[in-house]
Amino acid sequence: TADDHVRREPHLAQIEAQWGPAPGKQQSDGGTIHVLGAQFGNVFVGIQPAFGYEGDPMRLLFEGRFTPTHAFSAFYRWLREDFAADAVLHFGTHGALEFMPGKQAGLSGDCWPERLIGDLPNIYLYAANNPSEGLIAKRRSGATLVSYLTPPLAEAGLYKGLNDLKALLERWRSSPSADERTALEPMIVDAADALDLDSRDITALSARLYELERELIPHGLHVLGQPMPQSSIDQMIAAGAEADLSAHNGELDALVHALDAGFVRPAPGGDLLRNPKVLPTGRNIHGFDPFRIPGAFAMAEGTRQAEEVIVRHTASGAPFPETLAMVLWGTDNLKSEGTQIAQALALIGARPRFDGYGRLSGAELIPLAELARPRIDVIVTLSGIFRDLLPLQTRMLAEAAWLAASADEPLELNFVRKHSLSHALKHDCDLETAALRVFSNAEGSYGANVNLLIDDGAWTDPDEIAEVFERQKGYAYGRNGTPARHAELFKTALAGVDLAYQNLDSVELGVTDIDHYVDALGGISRSITRARGSAAPIYIVDSTQGSTKVRTLGEQVDLETRTRMLNPVWYEGMLKHGFEGVRNIESHVTNTMGWSATTGEVSPWIYQRISETYVLDAEMRERLATLNPKASARVANRLIEASDRKYWSPDAATLAALHAASDELEDRLEGVTAVAA
Repeated sequence: TADDHVRREPHLAQIEAQWGPAPGKQQSDGGTIHVLGAQFGNVFVGIQPAFGYEGDPMRLLFEGRFTPTHAFSAFYRWLREDFAADAVLHFGTHGALEFMPGKQAGLSGDCWPERLIGDLPNIYLYAANNPSEGLIAKRRSGATLVSYLTPPLAEAGLYKGLNDLKALLERWRSSPSADERTALEPMIVDAADALDLDSRDITALSARLYELERELIPHGLHVLGQPMPQSSIDQMIAAGAEADLSAHNGELDALVHALDAGFVRPAPGGDLLRNPKVLPTGRNIHGFDPFRIPGAFAMAEGTRQAEEVIVRHTASGAPFPETLAMVLWGTDNLKSEGTQIAQALALIGARPRFDGYGRLSGAELIPLAELARPRIDVIVTLSGIFRDLLPLQTRMLAEAAWLAASADEPLELNFVRKHSLSHALKHDCDLETAALRVFSNAEGSYGANVNLLIDDGAWTDPDEIAEVFERQKGYAYGRNGTPARHAELFKTALAGVDLAYQNLDSVELGVTDIDHYVDALGGISRSITRARGSAAPIYIVDSTQGSTKVRTLGEQVDLETRTRMLNPVWYEGMLKHGFEGVRNIESHVTNTMGWSATTGEVSPWIYQRISETYVLDAEMRERLATLNPKASARVANRLIEASDRKYWSPDAATLAALHAASDELEDRLEGVTAVAA
């Protein structure tokens, strides 16, 4: 009850200052707070309350400091005191407990994670490929991690008209007759046009089809305790994994052992294709040696990949870039031992500096004669996880920018110095301030909140997206590692950006799979557009399989749409998992629309094909609605929203069919059934 909460909540005043009088609006009927879950004997299975933005998104978006809601605090107090749990198992990557306000290390009783969980033993089931966020759970909520496998993989293959097009192309390539090839060419063009593929260069079209066919995609979802299917083992072996992939899956046994207060053996976390030692799962994943990142191999790889970004950009006819923006995540850098950090250093023309013990101690410049090109001005935005886990690297990047800005070199060969001198004049500041190039959240804050804004539909003007991003990410980190708000300097730096990019480092997580890419890269793209008055090219650096591929964002969304959303191999794999599979399908639609909102780099045909596949097909619509009525209704409504926002222009019949399908799904959701006349 509200009275009970008011009497027992020791931090009531702080919560009420943020969320209003108890019992609050979240999970409350005005008189009581609801603890959601079910009890099975001495086991309680509960649903962690939402972060707090549901029903009041603007509060979390526009207030820099926050507390958990009444419901969130009451939930953990109920577990500790009323249910009197002996241990808590956080099931699946990831919850919100470890991201609550407080210090980043050495938490005290004044930090919210400590206040909430107290001395409850915390066992945390965690994805084996996510050591960075797993380390946050260890450090900020005292978690013992038990790893689980990522989804099985499969080759995307070809389907429907793509198979027919492949047959035509193979006939064209193998034909000894010039007349036959000439006759085949209009057939190839017609088939490609029907599939929204560029048919101007038949050789390039053939290569594109091969890429689509061989792309590795997640095939369904992982079920806890189930070993990897043989087909996925074969795919992994073909992709280069050297692990013993037929190991018994001991995930459930490990969870029980942990709850028995047993020792959970350690294991490295990371991508299975890169580091087979993450197997077997069911172990306590660990991360990295912070003094060794980036290593020599990562520097070589990062330098090569950075040059490929420049080559791809200039190949389009664009001039050599003076300024670029890049997004750095903790997870990707832990998996690759700092390859993305190395890219940033290489672009600036710097490298890590190590002390006599081989420990990272800062940055040093590569001489211009050795660099053999101008120093590029790099605007880096860090995830909150990167900032927390890699403070040495954060300071190193800031030092590299400062060294370049203060180097006595020709301005036409040092764009960092050129722009820093200009920033100093514009903002009437010293050179060190003008050389700030590393931006992230304030301490204790995470994410750009762009994804929340898009998911809620709570915006009308695209500049609102830019405003939210800059409000969250406008804190500059200098050589001392201490953040300071420099929103205007951030905007000035973004106004000069010639291109932006982010790395793609995991096969199972594409730019349409999770909304974090939209949040980070989409958010900065929208801010760049507002700052400079026009959009900048956006690239994805894909190093998931084989040689690195630099694609435009539009090309990447196209690839993922064809190999995932429109591919029966992908969506049938999802639908096998029922409710959760449909939720993943809906998430892809929302993330695709997020790219339209932030970059405009989604081809209209994508919305048409998604509509035909999931909503306008009566049989598929019925399957989705039966498995997950809420998510299926959101799919239809997202497509209508995309039309309302002018991301595509369906014909009248298609739009009417979408509205009819949406109405039907909403009726089903509300328990209304059609009655035959």
